[in-house]
Amino acid sequence: MVVWNFIWGRIPQALCRLIGLVLLVILAASGPGMVGTASAQETVTSAVVLMYHRFGEDDYASTSVTMEQFEAHVRELTSGKYTVMPLSKIVAALKAGTTLPDRAIALTIDDAYASVYDRAWPILKREGIPFTLFVATEPLDQGSSDFMTWDQLVEFQESGLVEIGSQAVTHPHMPLKSNARNREELTQSANRLQEKTGVRPTLFAYPYGEASRDVMTLTQEQGYSAAFGQHSGVANSTSDMFYLPRFPINVNYGGVERFTRLVNALPLPVSGLTPSNPTLPTEGSGNPPAFGFTVEGVSENLTDLKCYHSDASQISDFQQLGNRFEVRFDGAFAPGRTRINCTMLGHSGRWRWFGMQYYVPPE
Repeated sequence: MVVWNFIWGRIPQALCRLIGLVLLVILAASGPGMVGTASAQETVTSAVVLMYHRFGEDDYASTSVTMEQFEAHVRELTSGKYTVMPLSKIVAALKAGTTLPDRAIALTIDDAYASVYDRAWPILKREGIPFTLFVATEPLDQGSSDFMTWDQLVEFQESGLVEIGSQAVTHPHMPLKSNARNREELTQSANRLQEKTGVRPTLFAYPYGEASRDVMTLTQEQGYSAAFGQHSGVANSTSDMFYLPRFPINVNYGGVERFTRLVNALPLPVSGLTPSNPTLPTEGSGNPPAFGFTVEGVSENLTDLKCYHSDASQISDFQQLGNRFEVRFDGAFAPGRTRINCTMLGHSGRWRWFGMQYYVPPE
């Protein structure tokens, strides 16, 4: 101690203060604050992708939002908490595994209904919010009054705020079509959009969110860089780039409290998903599916993870084996679309969310 005091007494006071400050920083970093920060770090790149269809169309509650709801969504998104980005930049980051800002958000709108241009566009343009519009080309070629016009679509493209993606030509149920027909839908829609806007689309949205392993492979082969379904969940670098999730927004699920929960959601990264094919057989082996997945890079609250599904059948068995989860059902999924959502509360009161949609063809 005497020796230390002797040495310390010969160090200039300014240097002493600097050393003391460094020691304080080190002590603070080793305390509870550092632990909390480390536990909040995410191991994967992720973003929330939102999906809209119609705006202010009361006759279509399942696909529309009220203008009051949409204005509230925009106020939340422009509150300074979020980074709303072009979808193509989010896809590029997910594929490369590069870092995205916390609360990265992308807006997508399907089908190019007239209310997109008449009601949503003035608000989005005013706020400078980028978005992606997925377009089925046949309704625009037919000049239907329920849809946007090609001139309006070109205006979107030239604004610098809007990316145009494809949703095929006729908006078909793609798992029911032949490979040859689906190839035509994928290529002809891209050709038509390039002809009218000057830009070839690289992003695709499956009509009705319905896909199959064959359809996903065809989509990739036709030059698209990513494709999206209509199932909930946070897109992340473990997601299948040709079946990426989006949170559907409509009147019934468009309240600002739920919206805020969605745009603050965290990823639930998974691997080993079974079944990986989004289309199930109508009957026999494979329906009901032996649904399972392994959670990657998350250890918090795994015992609190719960899964829910929209089919009339019931979950008959739910097992956790370490970070592997297996879910069984007591009956076959009915023809049509069934969505499964698995959620758990993560850090900072934010929900982790993984979802999947399965399609059963009609009998």
